[in-house]
Amino acid sequence: MRIFPVTGLPEIREGDDLAALVIERATLEDGDVLVVAQKAVSKAEGRVVRLDDIEPSSRALELAGDDEDPRRTEVILREAVEIVRIRPPLLIVETQHGFICASAGVDASNAPEPGTLVLLPLDPDASAARIRDRVRELTGARVGVIVSDSFGRPWRQGTTDVALGAAGIRVMEDLRGTRDRIGYELKSTQIAIADELAGAAQLVMGKADGNPVAVVRGLDVAGEDTAKELVMPADRDLFR
Repeated sequence: MRIFPVTGLPEIREGDDLAALVIERATLEDGDVLVVAQKAVSKAEGRVVRLDDIEPSSRALELAGDDEDPRRTEVILREAVEIVRIRPPLLIVETQHGFICASAGVDASNAPEPGTLVLLPLDPDASAARIRDRVRELTGARVGVIVSDSFGRPWRQGTTDVALGAAGIRVMEDLRGTRDRIGYELKSTQIAIADELAGAAQLVMGKADGNPVAVVRGLDVAGEDTAKELVMPADRDLFR
């Protein structure tokens, strides 16, 4: 397996054709998996807001305190369906996608310009499918696509990239019912392939290197799953 970044991409703007920009800079093959940073997808889809356009609510003013811009807090509240934890000014929330994450994925890093915030795509699986279909239209190559973003994890320091959206791949390897080398039957083992690929791709993309796309080559993960399948159902969530 090889993972390499797609270099030389310009700053992504609303309306940009991400698939076309990628294939101008990389030759794609059947079975490749494109890992595309959420920020690039969101910017192409116009999921950017200006702080000057935001009027904070009383709840946002209360939660922001003295250390946070209440306008950013207001955007987070608008993107959330539930506040899970509060440690001012940090908010852990559930998004409309079902993700449990810090700040509803709202972020100022790698935003198009100062005073703007980038939001998560409305439907990351659909975003991944559009890029996959566009690559096939332009090149004929059958590729998989992952839309990735950095998430924290309960009980672990640091972040790792995970798959917010996926198309054209298997997102999990279900080993339940198989047996290990000594004959023990695996009862619950499910490997989050899409998350592992997102984390591996981040190592070559970097956070501040301007490389929002990587190509994974040589791994057979073709399938028709979506990243929604990776979201933990609320009735199995032991951390809320």
